[in-house]
Amino acid sequence: MLKVAVLVSGGGTNLQAILDAIDEGKIRNARIVSVISNNPNAYALERAKKHGVPAVCITRKACGSTEAFNAALLKALKDCGAELIVLAGCLVVIPKEIIHAYEGRIINIHPSLIPSFCGKGFYGLKVHEGALARGVKVTGATVHFVDEGTDTGPIILQKPVAVEEGDTPEILQRRVMEQAEWIILPQAIDLIANGRVSVANGHVTVEK
Repeated sequence: MLKVAVLVSGGGTNLQAILDAIDEGKIRNARIVSVISNNPNAYALERAKKHGVPAVCITRKACGSTEAFNAALLKALKDCGAELIVLAGCLVVIPKEIIHAYEGRIINIHPSLIPSFCGKGFYGLKVHEGALARGVKVTGATVHFVDEGTDTGPIILQKPVAVEEGDTPEILQRRVMEQAEWIILPQAIDLIANGRVSVANGHVTVEK
């Protein structure tokens, strides 16, 4: 049974999609052992508690420095025995020491079809604002492994979503969540938990 830690910063809709997928048997051989937030007001913490999942908040302010925060985060991951780390709406820049300690075991969901609208400055609504400003007809979401770059790790899954006339960033954000993010993030966790994902030369192979 793969032990999964989920890192969050906000409402936790992707966390909820994971919890639901586990309950429904869509994610097999995995369980969430901890939900960790850098935001004490994140509703994701409530979602975890309602589901009986251990939840903890670690903030830079409480830790006193970035170095202490990074050390506390690494300790929390080790203490819960995490084998896979899922960034589900996590706005923390993952430090190199954690990336190295969990190399090939950290995944992120990004609300665009990487390499479009990704990298530094593209997060949350800013991604969808960028897509609409450029006038793209198709956007989507990507699940990828995390490396030291920003949204540069090997791509595991992608799912396209149509941009429709009259879309606002908020409307497009919701559609991308419903039609892509909440589908492919649980799928990726299930694939990894069941040994169907391998990486070679920066490319992911998914076993059928």
